[in-house]
Amino acid sequence: MRTPTRIPTLPPNPYDELATLADPIRPADPADPMYAGGDDASAYEFTYVSPDSDLHPLDSPLTYISSDDAPPPGHRRHRAKRPGRRRRRKTAAAPRGRPRATRLLFTTVSCAAFLVLADRCAVLYAEKKAEQRLQEDLHLEAAPQVDIHGFPFLTQVAAKHLQRVDVTVPHVDAGRVTLAKVQAGARDIRIDGDLPASVRGAVVGRLDGDVLLKFADMNRELGASQVRFSPLGDHSIRAEGRLDLAGQQLRLRAEAHLRRVGARGLSTDIDGMSVDVPRVATYRPGKDKGLTLHREFAERISRDAARAKALLSVPALADRLGLTADDVAVALRDEQRLREITGQPAFVEKLTRANLLDVIAEHPWLLEKIGIDPGLITALTQLRLPELTDRLSFSAELPEQAADVRLRSITVERDGIRAELSGTELPVGKPR
Repeated sequence: MRTPTRIPTLPPNPYDELATLADPIRPADPADPMYAGGDDASAYEFTYVSPDSDLHPLDSPLTYISSDDAPPPGHRRHRAKRPGRRRRRKTAAAPRGRPRATRLLFTTVSCAAFLVLADRCAVLYAEKKAEQRLQEDLHLEAAPQVDIHGFPFLTQVAAKHLQRVDVTVPHVDAGRVTLAKVQAGARDIRIDGDLPASVRGAVVGRLDGDVLLKFADMNRELGASQVRFSPLGDHSIRAEGRLDLAGQQLRLRAEAHLRRVGARGLSTDIDGMSVDVPRVATYRPGKDKGLTLHREFAERISRDAARAKALLSVPALADRLGLTADDVAVALRDEQRLREITGQPAFVEKLTRANLLDVIAEHPWLLEKIGIDPGLITALTQLRLPELTDRLSFSAELPEQAADVRLRSITVERDGIRAELSGTELPVGKPR
């Protein structure tokens, strides 16, 4: 007997049980607002609500749509907002005028930067051309430095009128010496020609500047006479040199007082000149001639009885030392008394101030007695003052190319001599 196939029993559907509990479907009532004349399902529209919508699915009732009032295609039906739900806000868009203002500002800044760059490039080019022109016209060995002031430069070019130009010229030949640096500031420059290439010349309304003459350059260029210069005062400098005489090297000193020569040059007046015999004596030529002993040599005489007696034996010299004839007579006989006189500080002090020039002229033997070479002193007294002065003096004059520039004042500084310059309505180049 064949065993029948057992069909598995499905579990009951819970939704079927729920359906049995629902109310039966009632017939359509014409009084119902939802009644559209029949049971046609097309009279009802089911609205789909996405999960992301603010409208809850249970809050979306069936909506009756009349066939005569159907919305046009693409119409978006307003849906009621569920109470308590927050409406999403759209981010406010930026004003439409802001990007345009930003672009305008960027364009303006870019144009201004370009104009400034072009202006500065024009200044650099004009300065370079001016440096080359000045070097050629003034025959300078080194190119000068030109700085054009004022902004903007292109407007000055258009007006052919520059506000201010500073010029620095190094190493200008001024005769025996070289001017270390010439600085000048020109104002109110009227240009003849077109900048920057075709400039024929210019007229400088006012020029102010200064010239520096360094002591180092003077020492090097006047080194043939082995002269050295150093500051001494506002208008004076100390000049020192060396002099070979009678087989010895002597030291030559003087004071040089600056003075202007006309309106374009300066020179020196030499005075206070002296020639030193090292560790022996100093000779002063000129109107106040004299020969005085150095302190070192005077102290040596005061300790040497033979030399002291030689000095005291000359009455004119003893009188200058403040000794009476009786004191000299006792000192020449008694060495104890001689040591008392020559051992006093006042004796050495008076001996260094006494002028021996006329004494040795009358008593030439005295030089040898006190230990001085007579030939050296004779050669000193025969020196001519103009020859000595020429060794220490100097002069300088502004170059011919600056014919309209004038010296205003001269002062002495630590590094050299500085002279101030000035001028008005100065032509430069070949202006019409």
